[in-house]
Amino acid sequence: MIKNIMICGAGLMGRGIAQVFAACEDLSITLYDVRENDTLGKIAESMKMFIERGAFLEEEAKARLSRMRFTTSLKDEGVKNADMVVEAVFEDMALKQDTFVKLEEACRTDCIFATNTSVMSPSEISAKIKHRERFVGMHFWNPAHLIPLVEVVMTDATAEEIAQQTLDILNRAGKKAVLCRKDVPGFIANRMQQALWREAASIVGRGICDAETVDIAVKYSFGLRLPQLGPCENMDMVGLDLAYNIHDYIFEYIEDSHRPAPLLAKLKEEGKLGFKSGGGFYKWTPEQQAKSHHDLSEFLLNLLFGSTEP
Repeated sequence: MIKNIMICGAGLMGRGIAQVFAACEDLSITLYDVRENDTLGKIAESMKMFIERGAFLEEEAKARLSRMRFTTSLKDEGVKNADMVVEAVFEDMALKQDTFVKLEEACRTDCIFATNTSVMSPSEISAKIKHRERFVGMHFWNPAHLIPLVEVVMTDATAEEIAQQTLDILNRAGKKAVLCRKDVPGFIANRMQQALWREAASIVGRGICDAETVDIAVKYSFGLRLPQLGPCENMDMVGLDLAYNIHDYIFEYIEDSHRPAPLLAKLKEEGKLGFKSGGGFYKWTPEQQAKSHHDLSEFLLNLLFGSTEP
């Protein structure tokens, strides 16, 4: 049974993942990073919004923090005794592969290894380790402590029981864990998200409407019902004969390019990279960026825990 979890990489995602598992009273979490960055202090600060929302009391926040510890050494007892390791380092293939080679030397032979990646192949990431049967993908969505979904991705070597144990521990921690049985680029949800983004960039690039109109169209139409009504259930609801007829007519006109949109290439070449450059589809001041992040967190908190407004 999984009792000790080690998080490898204590950045934004690693800290969020630690908060997820700390919800379980019987789990002990060790966060590892090559350097100290006030990891536990930052986690304590992020927990304040849960207390303010009444998701849990301050005493519960302290209890969850007490289940976590931080280390900069792979020789630490929390590493050596880990039942499961969740890697959350940068999205760099060589770095991830080399990290797991080191972890395999430092951890027990029965330890489950999981890589948190949104696009990279877990099969490729695990290529250099010996016991690939105990390796899975574990895709948390950002912010990890707020978005319920976690995609558990089987590699070409993952044992069924390892995949099931991973699903079980995530569900026990309160996440909505789903199994992706094939290691395909984008896994499940990202494939659908990128298909939408491709069409959005195409619509703007072809002058059908501007970026703001695209966003409004999504937010105030099918985007509203997506949390309740998924695409397959929606097709069943309207009738598969109607869905077939719509697809038969419209697929000829929907963007199906296998290359990034020319508009994205142009913006990239011009150095218009979104938040990081102050402009992309929109212009972004530091204040507007902070508001966008804040509004997203507020929306997710309201969705999950309800509004604090009277």
